[in-house]
Amino acid sequence: MAIVAEGERGRVYLAPTPEMEAIALTAQPIWRPETTLPVNPRDFKTPNYGLNTFADLFTPRQLVALTTFSDLVQEACERVKRDAIAAVLSDDGKALAEVGAGATAYADAVGVYLGLAISRFADRNNSICTWDPGPVGTRASTGGSARTASLRNLFSRQAIPMAWDYGEANPFSDSGGGYNSALDWIEPAIRFLCGTARGTATPDNASRQSVSAGKVVSTDPPYYDNIGYADLSDFFYGWLRRSLKAVFPELFATLAVPKAEELVATPYRHGSKQKAEAFFLDGMTKAMHRLAEQAHPAFPVTIYYALKQAETDDADGTTNTGWDTFLAAVIEAGFAVSGTWPMRTELSNRMIGSGTNALASSIVLVCRPRPATAPTATRREFVTALKAELPAAIRLLQGLPPRQLPTTYPLSPKTYIAPVDLAQAAIGPGMAVYTRYARVLDAEGKPLPVRAALALINQTLDEALAEQEGDFDADSRWALTWFEQTGFAEGDYGVAEQLSKSKNTSVGGLDEAGILVSRAGKVRLLKPDELPADWDPLTDKRLSHWEIVHQLIRALESGGESAAAGLVAKLGSKAETARELCYRLYTLCERKKRAVEAMAYNGLVQSWPEITRLAAEKPRALISGTPDLFGQE
Repeated sequence: MAIVAEGERGRVYLAPTPEMEAIALTAQPIWRPETTLPVNPRDFKTPNYGLNTFADLFTPRQLVALTTFSDLVQEACERVKRDAIAAVLSDDGKALAEVGAGATAYADAVGVYLGLAISRFADRNNSICTWDPGPVGTRASTGGSARTASLRNLFSRQAIPMAWDYGEANPFSDSGGGYNSALDWIEPAIRFLCGTARGTATPDNASRQSVSAGKVVSTDPPYYDNIGYADLSDFFYGWLRRSLKAVFPELFATLAVPKAEELVATPYRHGSKQKAEAFFLDGMTKAMHRLAEQAHPAFPVTIYYALKQAETDDADGTTNTGWDTFLAAVIEAGFAVSGTWPMRTELSNRMIGSGTNALASSIVLVCRPRPATAPTATRREFVTALKAELPAAIRLLQGLPPRQLPTTYPLSPKTYIAPVDLAQAAIGPGMAVYTRYARVLDAEGKPLPVRAALALINQTLDEALAEQEGDFDADSRWALTWFEQTGFAEGDYGVAEQLSKSKNTSVGGLDEAGILVSRAGKVRLLKPDELPADWDPLTDKRLSHWEIVHQLIRALESGGESAAAGLVAKLGSKAETARELCYRLYTLCERKKRAVEAMAYNGLVQSWPEITRLAAEKPRALISGTPDLFGQE
């Protein structure tokens, strides 16, 4: 146990005294949120260790602090109302829930923001909050500088894990766990809220709602079984109910969040995985059908979806029950997918993204009603269209110009997505081909299911990336094939030499080029941290795209984006081809379960915008007059 305190030069860590421990043990809360945690061992781990209610997730003095702050909300509302009337704000006597516009409604509105701050405060004041060491270069989960350690909130992922070591914040401090910090996150949002438009939030069944009639629709539906929204909401609901029941009595009429109609595939609620999937497909199809019927016909419907598609080594390619079922519902509703927009929405330091190749983007499906005149196609016709159209779309997603530039080029070549998002984004143009047909029939005349279409899309994606190997030099093509077989491990010299002949290179030349080491009958590719730190591409007589990629990774990991930018400034146009190589390498690593290497390739592409910006600022005098890699000055 340690106490974090402010010292003269920063934080200091102190051993607790008996008096401090005694103070902690004397806390006696007057109320506890006794709602029982669900029987969901995947997302709720604490019941396995005896923490069965939401109250069990807090220490006694955390409960005292949260209860005290919650009870003060109504007192604050009364104070705000008195001050508003004193400031000559008229009072119509109507509450906020009654759409009032006077002092009473104003006081209720302030109370809502204070209650939301308490809800956020609870996320950082419980016994599951862990210590975030804050790696250099990322933003801490508390919102402060990531260069110092800080308290990580409970919901760093959409689940309640078990934590054996936790941090207990000072609720009156200005650091991440204090109430002032919670307010600091809410105040800027209020400042930028649009005061000229009015928004409404209404709980309703999506399969029966009418609010979308004649509207432009953008929706973020449940992600199959990915998140148990209602179960997780109970963590916040108890505190919001205590703070705001007087403001919204109907909204907080129940003791816990309603769950029976929640459109998620939860086996523990429906009895089995099969019943849960059937429930989700039926409900999502009805909801999407309702949107297709009611949405304004002049505009597309955009649907956010951030469930990662799973890569497999199975013969039938990549499938995922979540994507499969969701897309089936969208298509059954009569929608055709016209594209996908990857949107950068995820924090890199969130727990689910730390040390994993988690999605960096949310995927937005762009949908329009499928025409009644849509034709029927065979599987062969679908595959032919897919192979004709998907490669150009893939290059566009990578920020590479199509080999034959179409008359309409919707994105700038400077716009591209990270390798981790490529398989997701490729679903859009792939499903655009699939959904342009009323039906796609297999060889037996049966409808080709979405699962099979996804597998064909991923197969075509892999083929498109493999075709891009023609853009790389011979040394890089050899290294790609060798890396796919052995990674950075050793392999037999004889196999390497035989492969080199088919790639029009040689092991000896590759050794001299500095991308591998060959000794004692064994060959091994050099890892980025084994490459020379004084490497200069302007003096390298045998430069390869493979070497460029791994030198850039070495520079990025050891010296940051500025160091990598120094190399890019000297590389000219060949740097962009090296970036293209990262997509192929990432795909190979995902398939081979090489997570560490995959993160490095994905990280380089994610850092590319900043690297190229810094490279453009490098003094041109350092490289002026020097021929580029294609012999041009």
